[in-house]
Amino acid sequence: MLEQGAESESSVTRASTRAKRPTMADVAARVGVSRALVSLVFRNEPGASKETRDRVFRAADELGYRPDNAARLLARNRSMVLGVMINIRNAFHADLVEAIYAEAERLGYEVLLSALGPTRDERKVVEALLGHRCEALILLGPNAETPYLAELGAHTPTVVVGRRVPASGVDTVHTAENKGMRQAMDHLVGLGHRAIVHIDGGNGPGSAERRRAYRAAMCDHGLQEEIRVLAGDHTEESGEKAGETLVHDDRLPTAVLAGNDRCAMGLMHALSRAGVSIPTDISVVGYDDSHIAHLSHINLTTVRQDAEQMAQLAVRSAVERLDDHRLPSRELILDARLVVRGTTAPPRA
Repeated sequence: MLEQGAESESSVTRASTRAKRPTMADVAARVGVSRALVSLVFRNEPGASKETRDRVFRAADELGYRPDNAARLLARNRSMVLGVMINIRNAFHADLVEAIYAEAERLGYEVLLSALGPTRDERKVVEALLGHRCEALILLGPNAETPYLAELGAHTPTVVVGRRVPASGVDTVHTAENKGMRQAMDHLVGLGHRAIVHIDGGNGPGSAERRRAYRAAMCDHGLQEEIRVLAGDHTEESGEKAGETLVHDDRLPTAVLAGNDRCAMGLMHALSRAGVSIPTDISVVGYDDSHIAHLSHINLTTVRQDAEQMAQLAVRSAVERLDDHRLPSRELILDARLVVRGTTAPPRA
């Protein structure tokens, strides 16, 4: 019985030892140095030799010790977290987020995502990010009114991606919409198209600029009489609806310039379902060059936005604004480039 009791007591002791979280003092004791020196090593500050650093990290691994960065940052009143608002149904946002993570990690920041949804509007998404102590916000394609974004930028460093926002304290990163649309229109007209329809992006980011650029290009090419804009937005559903409208018309257009890639894909689905051949009967052009557009069975001609560069600029702008809140608002404009693939061709003779 004594042996059983001793064994039970030993088990309790081991369980207690396992439950105890190792501390920096434990690491210092294992290595035989001061706690202050261990702290220098984990903060990556000078004061310890390479041999000592290696011993500290090895001891930390053996003990299962992990630096409590959250507590350290809390003491400095910093979270080192960038909050990012995304639309999880937008393939281009996925490309942006992947690049945002890489750049944020390079600069020593973590990323917290908050997604839009049927019960989560932009204000709710932003409140959630701020509630988790995000130091700065990167908003991907927001539809919010400029006064709200300006109010947000007044107390939190804010960067808007994909849309121009003339608001104090808010940086914007977007593509030269006019240039991208002009390239797409010149490509279609050069192939011989005249009946070119544009599916509008509604209130989506960049939509107003793309709409104006389409109209201007049609006029410049002497095609004023052929201008036709269908109501839509940046979703597959709007593309499908536009496609259903077109196939019931007396005369099909020979080309369609969609508001973005998602809209273009919905359009292609509706046209294919109706037996309309792409690009033989109708050429289709998207906008974004999301990773889905590259897939062989889609092979979409589209205007490319450089997701990696946009993400890098957005993260750097947020970090720079954290370092200096007095910076003036900046508008960073990237070049657009048409990528020609298999969904455009000369119109049927």
